[in-house]
Formats: sequence, structure tokens, C-alpha cells
Amino acid sequence: MIPAMDLHLLRSPPGVRFFRRHPSPAPLRRRFVTVSSILPFTKEKAKYHIELEAAVELVERACSLCIDVQRSLLSDGRILEKNDQTPVTVADFGVQALVSLELGKLFPSIPLVAEEDSGFLQSQNLVDLVVSAVSDKTSFHEESFSHADVLEAIDRGERTEFGTKPATYWILDPIDGTRGFVKGSKALYVVGLSLVVEGEIMLGVMGCPNWVVDTSHWSITGVQGYKNSSPGLGIIMVAHVGCGTWTKRLRHMLDSSFKPSSDWTRCFVDGCSLVHKANFCIPDSQAWESLPLSVFYDATTNDNDDIGDKEIRLLPFCCGSLCKYLMVASGGASVFILEVKPERVTKAWDHAAGMICVHEAGGKVTDWKGSELDLAADQVKRRIIYPAGGVLVTNGKIHQQIVEMISSSSTVVRR
Repeated sequence: MIPAMDLHLLRSPPGVRFFRRHPSPAPLRRRFVTVSSILPFTKEKAKYHIELEAAVELVERACSLCIDVQRSLLSDGRILEKNDQTPVTVADFGVQALVSLELGKLFPSIPLVAEEDSGFLQSQNLVDLVVSAVSDKTSFHEESFSHADVLEAIDRGERTEFGTKPATYWILDPIDGTRGFVKGSKALYVVGLSLVVEGEIMLGVMGCPNWVVDTSHWSITGVQGYKNSSPGLGIIMVAHVGCGTWTKRLRHMLDSSFKPSSDWTRCFVDGCSLVHKANFCIPDSQAWESLPLSVFYDATTNDNDDIGDKEIRLLPFCCGSLCKYLMVASGGASVFILEVKPERVTKAWDHAAGMICVHEAGGKVTDWKGSELDLAADQVKRRIIYPAGGVLVTNGKIHQQIVEMISSSSTVVRR
């Protein structure tokens, strides 16, 4: 039973499924709507306004923790290697502990699904570093929580079990793109948090501390509507079902002398309607030649307009999946395509926050057969998803065309 403090989860009318499409902008045009507020929409419009406010505050604090840890630990070379060979740092565990502690206090009835468990951390004798990182960012008094509390908070995200019925829970990716994190300021990483209510994603928040404002392909300054902004100061993106996708500068900035704007600006996917004119993102670990669209198009990283009808432009950066969702939702890329590898498990936290941000920006997310991703497929843990073939994230306008091309690629003779 949900306690009194969470009754607003039950009193409001049923939420709109986040898969419902909203009108997208005219082709090849970007629209900007800017408002100044804690959130860019009112409580009356957003059923989970309280939860979203908490999520935004926690993701901003988590990004600040990441910046602090990155500054202090990378210089010491204290980088770990998990069993799956993905680099991980104290920030990974610190963010999970911080978010778990705070959500447990604010919404004690809502469980958390997250990536890390404390066993590895303890085996490396790094608990003290994590506790120190968390104590600087938590709302608790330092003396009010112990090492055991931090370890329990980390493990809370791994031990939750569900049944076959639709469930309500948070999904956290403490750092998506840890390879980018360990590279320092030149590569991107994202903190992602989302809320699933009775099986539907209702809100998502993504924070990218070192988001590069201007790239050779496009201008995030244009997407956000900011003027005279300096690069690399980070952004936070939020989405709530039925309320659109919005972004603003992170409050915890790399440069403490810079005072960020409190303006939220609405984001939309791009208007590209031709596959060969689209900007593509793919995982760093996958080659274009291994993907089914390679039978139709060659890939180029050429940043000028001289792209042939049999070529597509591949954006040659971004670490992690959520960063690529952020790219599509903000209009920086038209397509993110990921192939499921038999040897790798597809985790819910790599996609959940990005899914609602793309949908609320006017885009679409499915597997390679065009079916919606089922977050409840893993009935016990809600940690694993099983997309057929892979995951396809687009601006919506070319989605079905790409699904059909993937389906027909096996019958096409390679050029």
C-alpha cells in the first residue's frame, strides 16, 4: 500500500500512454518555446509534477557529484574494471547511492531498479571514497547515515523483485557512457532517471555535464534558444507524458563564475524525411558495415553537404546509449540504431529515460520489427529488455521506412 505522502499517485486520472504521438514540427524547421520556472509546465498539466521536480534536483546533484569525482579521481588513476569490461568509477556507485538514499526518503513505497551492487565496490576497498562523494551532495546530515546505509542504498537498486502485474518503480542509470567519463571532458556521458507507473514510463530526466554546445554538424545553442553561451557547460533534459520534452543548462556548472539561465526550452526532433539525408548515431562498439542498412548506404563522417544518394552521414562521437537518445530528442541526429548482440544483455536503464524524451519530442522508439519495447518482459527484475533484432530510435518521419529496409536487407545483394 502506498503511504499518505504518495497518494497523489492514485488520485489523479489515468495518465496518457507515452507512446501517443504529438504533432511534430514542419520539415527541416526547429521551433523554440522558452519559459522560466522550476519546471516548464504547471502541476495541473503534469500528474507526476512532484516526482519530476525531485528527479530533476537529484540528477543535477548527481551530475555535480560526477564532476567532482572526475576532477579528483582521474588524476589519481583510480579507474576500475567491472567483469563485463566496462570501465566504472567511484562516481557510478556514488550516484546510485545518492539517488537511492534520497528517493528512499522522498518516496519510500516506490522501488528502484539500477545497475550496480556493492559487492565489487567492497572488494576494491573504495567504500570510503563513495561515502565521501555522497556526503557532499546528500540532504542528510553526514552523521545521520553510515557506511552500511550507503552500501544498502546501492544494493536497493539490484535486489528489487516484481511479479507479473504492472509495476511502479524508478529506473536509474548512474552513468551511461562510462567510457566517456574516464576520457575526461572530451567525451560525453549521461545520468538517466525515469519513473515507470503501472508499466508505463511517465517521466524521464537526463543530465549531461559536459554537453558540447556547438559541434561541426549542428548547434545545440539553436535547439535551446540561448544566446552568447559558451561551450561545454552541460544540459539537463526532462520529459513528462503529455507535456513534451524540455531542456536547460545544468545548475551545477563547470565554471562557477557563470550563472546559467533558468529558462526551459522545448525540444523537437528534426524534420528530416529522407533516409539518405538523415544524421545517424550508432554504438561505439558497432561498425556500420555490420548493420542491415549498410546494404543500401555507405557511411561517411564528412561534415559538408556533399552526401550522395547512396551515402548517409554518421556522427562520429557520443559514448553510451542515452547520449544518442538525447541527440535525437534535441534534433541533433535523426536516427540512433543499435543491434542486439547475443553475447550482450540489453538493460532497461540504458533506454528508459531516453525513450520518453524522444517520444515527447515527436520521435519514435521500437525494435527492428517496429514493435514497442516491453519494459515488463523481465517479469521478476524489470532489468532486461528483449528487442527483436535491435533498437531503432528516429524522428518518426523515416521510422517505418527504415523498419522496412531492415526487413528487406537480408534479400538485398550487397553492392
